[in-house]
Amino acid sequence: MDRIYLRDLRLRCIIGIYDDERREKQDIILNIQLAGDFSAAARSDDIADAVNYKDIKKAVIALVEASQFNLIETMAERVADLCLKHPKVNQVVVTVDKPGA
Repeated sequence: MDRIYLRDLRLRCIIGIYDDERREKQDIILNIQLAGDFSAAARSDDIADAVNYKDIKKAVIALVEASQFNLIETMAERVADLCLKHPKVNQVVVTVDKPGA
């Protein structure tokens, strides 16, 4: 299985369960590992055969920065679900760091 990594995406969003966490956006850091059979893209060298990770990154940014999640677990699952919508992505691992926690 091939892997593509989106590392150290620094985003800001409302996240947390306490009132003081929900007043202002907080920093979070996302790391995403996309896995699947990407050999067709390697052979053809054509973006049409590839996982367009730029599009995935833009969609993740839009999702997270517009969000108001209570739990990082919910955020991680929603990001994973979004990544798995791409037909060439079979597995995804998402880690969320909340430096201010």
